[in-house]
Amino acid sequence: MNTSKKTAVIVGILFLTAMIASLVGGGLVESVLSAPNTFTSILENETLLVVGVLLELVNAIAVIGIGSLMFMILKRQNETLATGYLSLRIVEAVFCSVIVISPLSLIRFSQAYSSAGAIGADIQMARVLSIAERASVTNLLIPVFFCLGAFLLYTLLYQSKLLPRFISVWGGVATVLILTLNLLSIFGLEIGIGISLMFALPMILNEIFMGIWLIVKGFNPPAGLPSPL
Repeated sequence: MNTSKKTAVIVGILFLTAMIASLVGGGLVESVLSAPNTFTSILENETLLVVGVLLELVNAIAVIGIGSLMFMILKRQNETLATGYLSLRIVEAVFCSVIVISPLSLIRFSQAYSSAGAIGADIQMARVLSIAERASVTNLLIPVFFCLGAFLLYTLLYQSKLLPRFISVWGGVATVLILTLNLLSIFGLEIGIGISLMFALPMILNEIFMGIWLIVKGFNPPAGLPSPL
């Protein structure tokens, strides 16, 4: 396997890993934290919560890996935009790591709840603030930096033709939908799970398709890919 194909396979695997880890990890964590009695839910589902946290950290690592490898590829097209893309993905990865602080801290609070049999008002307030802080990062900061990075990525891919242009157009449209969904939530509009899924599904499918394409087909020649390894 040549360097170009090897790089494409690694990037494709990382795209799939990031998507699966993000969806499954986030789903596990939110299913536990959204229960009416958070502390009881954590005590009963601590293993699921820890698995979810670990998957969210896997997602953060995969995001950095994607940014680093794609920078090596895209810098020959436009080093300034490629650097911007890498920077945005690093910031995104940092926020993807920060969101695990809330569930980890709530595990400690739940242990105190288990020992004492009751929780004081200060701990209850800490629980509310912790969950709210996580929600702010997951619903605002991560999507914003993800979308900015995605715009740069699909612009560079479209210009370079490293992948078929329909993938870049598809990704660009999907990015607009994700950003629109994010803005609607910022303005306080109530959005049902069905509509949210409709807005998010094109991006989910795009990244899965792109990951599989990279693994099977690789980048279009001539890519002139340097070895990232």
